[in-house]
Amino acid sequence: MKRYLLAAFAAITLACSCTENCIDFLIGTYTGSGSWGIYRASLCLDDGRAVLTDSAGVVNPSYICMSPDGRTAYTVRETSDEKAGVYCFAIEGGSMTALGFQLTGGPEGAAPGVPADKGGVTGGEDPCFLETDGRVLVTANYSGGSMTVFPVLGNGDLGEASAIFPGSTGGPDTTRQNTAHVHCTKFSPDGGYIFASDFSADRILRFEVLEDATVRQSLDGEGKPLCWSVSADSGPRHITFSPDGNFMYVIGELSGGVTAFRYNDGRLEFLQEVDADPCDGRGSADIHISPDGNFLYASNRLVGDCISIFRIAADGTLSPAGTQSVPAHPRQFSITPDGRWLLCCCRDADSIVIYHRNAKTGALTEQSRLRLSKPVCVTWM
Repeated sequence: MKRYLLAAFAAITLACSCTENCIDFLIGTYTGSGSWGIYRASLCLDDGRAVLTDSAGVVNPSYICMSPDGRTAYTVRETSDEKAGVYCFAIEGGSMTALGFQLTGGPEGAAPGVPADKGGVTGGEDPCFLETDGRVLVTANYSGGSMTVFPVLGNGDLGEASAIFPGSTGGPDTTRQNTAHVHCTKFSPDGGYIFASDFSADRILRFEVLEDATVRQSLDGEGKPLCWSVSADSGPRHITFSPDGNFMYVIGELSGGVTAFRYNDGRLEFLQEVDADPCDGRGSADIHISPDGNFLYASNRLVGDCISIFRIAADGTLSPAGTQSVPAHPRQFSITPDGRWLLCCCRDADSIVIYHRNAKTGALTEQSRLRLSKPVCVTWM
């Protein structure tokens, strides 16, 4: 498995403009158009300027996550072939060391998940999202139409895939929902469950994380996958929870709608659906909530690239608070832990745009840009 991994990080001789108040982060890119792979960078929290500090040559590290203890970084290898998988890096001090690589398609004989009721597949192609609770790591495999589960070993490395759970079809878009796609795999705030966006079936699936760190799919009374539906033709993409853990929000890539749910002990209760894409571009992408829990942000691509801003009421419902135009193709964005800055990965503008965030109004003001080829993900270290 490790034959697909390039271990060495190459130092870039730059430094943060304010070494006393910086935060480090990792950048995922699409390679092949000038990007080397995964980059390490540093953001000055005082002036909102960032510099690159390290890089590593890996293929299409389009989404990155950190272990809860901050000692391991994981990134997908987003390819549409049998080499698709997950790279693991150990983090110690200022260095990153390659640990290993595992295939999202799993080894031959990997335990299959519970079959979906419609059109289930079990491929691992094009992993586009991953997350870990420190015991297991799960990936959403877009073209494979599945969720892959990996055990996390004692040193942070991954064991071979232990299960692959298929998504389904059933949505009305005969072009983009004609095959299964799973786009996000998110752990619940209480740690007991994983919720997955079943893009082509317009629904959210639930999985249970057991005490022995295995994962099983939740079933309803008829033995079918337990799920919560979103509006037809939504194409649910990314999921986020409120900081207090009481609400869950889902962005629909096709509809541009944000669906709000109340969350309690593994159960979802529909609250509201609001339109987040003013241009109906059918390319909504990412969704995040400010650390203070007061504002929700959603990015939109393809037509009228922008970030829509919503104020969150005490009951979890949303009201419009503004729109910020951004450069081409805002695929993913992230808010600093202190809530002061929002970094937006504008893939086709070859830039990460850094915005100052107004804590009272939620408004964004561009501060600076970090230029590199095809950035698509930012993860705080």
